Amino acid sequence: MTAVRAVARDALLGHGTALRSVYADAFCAPPWNEDEERADAFVTRLGSDVRRPGFTAALAFDGPDVVGFATAWSTPTPFPADRCHPQAAAGLGPSRTEEWLCGAREIDELAVRATARGTGVAARLLRAVTEDAPDGRAWLLTSLRSPRALAFYRRQGWTQATHPSPGGHGIAVFLGPHHPARTLAAQPL
Repeated sequence: MTAVRAVARDALLGHGTALRSVYADAFCAPPWNEDEERADAFVTRLGSDVRRPGFTAALAFDGPDVVGFATAWSTPTPFPADRCHPQAAAGLGPSRTEEWLCGAREIDELAVRATARGTGVAARLLRAVTEDAPDGRAWLLTSLRSPRALAFYRRQGWTQATHPSPGGHGIAVFLGPHHPARTLAAQPL
């Protein structure tokens, strides 16, 4: 049985090579199609991410081998303007972005090796980094390129809060199953 456990910041960085390998296995394949440089960039970025307020992480181990991980932190105020954050803010509008996302637990990465998919590891990792989210306020964004990821989050009880145009290739914001605003999220037409 695969063991999932929370990992302290310093211990997480000690698994850098394994994390890079899992990241590449998860995201260099379709539909993500990231390249090896992005996997390297993830490990580099992790060095500063662990210093973010509210940072938390969990690793999945199959024996001594890391087969998955999840990282999260508290979304700052003002809302970030890097990466895909502007798309999230545009989809929600300024007041909902601040009320729903700022100060909430933001899931940054969730990755599982292909050999461990379909075993419940991803669900356990997601719960591990969200179970103590303040007032249940957890959120994430994911690409519309992966119907599998979208379906996974829905099965876990997450609510899609933004709905880019049908057939679009943007991102969608999901609110966690205990987020107090999940019932206020607009449903697709």
